[in-house]
Amino acid sequence: MKFEALRHRVKRAEQVVAIRANETQCNWFTFSQVWREGWTPLRIITVGLAGGFLAGKLEPGSARFQGARWLQMIGSVSNLMASAQAAFASMQAAEAADTAEEAADKMDEAGAPVAPTASPAPAAAPRAHVTATQQAAQPQPAEAATDVSER
Repeated sequence: MKFEALRHRVKRAEQVVAIRANETQCNWFTFSQVWREGWTPLRIITVGLAGGFLAGKLEPGSARFQGARWLQMIGSVSNLMASAQAAFASMQAAEAADTAEEAADKMDEAGAPVAPTASPAPAAAPRAHVTATQQAAQPQPAEAATDVSER
């Protein structure tokens, strides 16, 4: 194959990956929104009662049911879900910051005045400093998971 043909295939593959990533992000957002809306108080109580009934029927103390192991498993799954949600939120925040920065760059290139921000910043401040500050302000997934679980 010629180099141009290979380059074209790579470029097309990158476009497909970008489209799939965007679709995945949209689907994940929809799923997380529906998941949160689906957990109504009545459903939470119902699941708690059903879980309690099953735990009672499995005869605590027998070989089939180890209460501490079940609680440990539930806690581990809960922590996994919280850190996944935090990582996803962090990824969305980073993409939003990139989009905002690109929009500001386009506005600067077009020569249009940029809308004032809520916090006064010196006019000569470099963009690299602002993005580094924004990135430092974003919590790491473990910190965000802790924050989410404390709410």
